[in-house]
Amino acid sequence: MSARERTSTYELLAELPLTIDSYELEGLTANVSSEFERKTTIIHVRGAGEEGLGEDVTYDSVDHDILQAAGPSLPLTGSYTLASFSAHLATLDLFPEPPVREVSARYRTWAYESAALDLALRQAQTSLHAALSREPLPVRFVVSLRLGEPPTLAPITRRLERYPGLRFKLDPTSSWDERLIAELRHTEAIDSVDFKSFYKGTIVDQPTDPALYRRVVEAFPEAWIEDPALTPETEEVLAAHREHFSWDAPIHSIEDIEALPYPPRMVNIKPSRLGGLRNLLDAYDYCAARGIGAYGGGQFELGIGRGQIQYLASIFHADAPNDVAPSGYNLPATPAGLPSSPLEPSPSRIGFRWDDAT
Repeated sequence: MSARERTSTYELLAELPLTIDSYELEGLTANVSSEFERKTTIIHVRGAGEEGLGEDVTYDSVDHDILQAAGPSLPLTGSYTLASFSAHLATLDLFPEPPVREVSARYRTWAYESAALDLALRQAQTSLHAALSREPLPVRFVVSLRLGEPPTLAPITRRLERYPGLRFKLDPTSSWDERLIAELRHTEAIDSVDFKSFYKGTIVDQPTDPALYRRVVEAFPEAWIEDPALTPETEEVLAAHREHFSWDAPIHSIEDIEALPYPPRMVNIKPSRLGGLRNLLDAYDYCAARGIGAYGGGQFELGIGRGQIQYLASIFHADAPNDVAPSGYNLPATPAGLPSSPLEPSPSRIGFRWDDAT
C-alpha cells in the first residue's frame, strides 16, 4: 500500500505550521442576476510577512453588517498547525449576534479556515496542489441561472450570443410552460436542472410540482436532476431517472451522503456548506473511494472565494458540471472577454489562490 493510500487528504495538510499576528475584515457588495444585493466578507489573516484570504458567503446581509461593525474581535493571534487552528476556531463564537440561519455557521467557519489554509501554504512557500501532490486540470463549468418571472429565454440567449459554447444549470419553476421548455431544449445547452426542494423561506423556493417535474425530465433526459422533492407523486414521475439524481442543499457531511434515499452517482460538494477543511477533504476522499461523482458549487462569491472553489474543482473534479463559472456570467449584463469553459489552470505559485479569477 502506498503512502498516498495510507494517508487521508486532510492529513497531508493538518500539520502545516501557521502563525497569525493579526486579521482584518473587508466587505464586498454587488447586485447579481437573482435580483438581490449580495454581500460577503473577506477575511484577511496576516503573519510572518504573509497574508491569507478567505470569503464568508453567509447569505443574510444583516449578518455581514453586524460582523463588519464588530470588527476583528476574535482571539486568533498565535502559533498553530492547521489542525490546532481548526480546533481553536471551533471553541469560538464566530457571530457577534446569532445568525439568521443555522447553516451560516458553516459558511463562516469555511471563511476563516480557507484564509488560514492560504496563509499556512504561503508561509510554507508552497501551493495547495503541490502540498497534495495533485495536478490542476482544466475546469469544466456551467452557468447557474433563473429565468425571471415571467420566465423567458432571454437570459440564455444573451449569454449564448456572446459565448456560444456555454452550458447551463437552470432552476425550473412552475411558471415554465411547454413553449419555454421547448425553446430551452432547442439550445442543447442544459446540463443540469435544480428543483430547489430543500429551500424554505428564501427567494429561490420552488414548491413541489409533479407536472413541472414531468415536463422537465422528459425534455432533458440526460440532465442531472438536482435536489428533487421525493413524494409519492414525484417518485412516479422520477423513477426512471434516478441515475441522474444529484444532491446539493442536504449535503453538509459524509453522514448526509450516506443518508440519501438512493445511493448517489453524483453530489454537489460546496466547500462552504461542508463547513471546514477536514469535513471537505474527508468528503472528497469518501466519494472517490466509492466511485461517487462530485462537482463544485458556488454561493455567489464576490471575491477570493470564487477562485478558491475553481482551484478545488481543478484538483478534485475538473471534468464535471461544476457550478463555478467566472462571476461575470452571473451579472445581469454579461461582459465581453470572460474565459470560456474549460478554465485553464491558473493556481498561484504559493497559497490557496487561483490567479486572475473572475
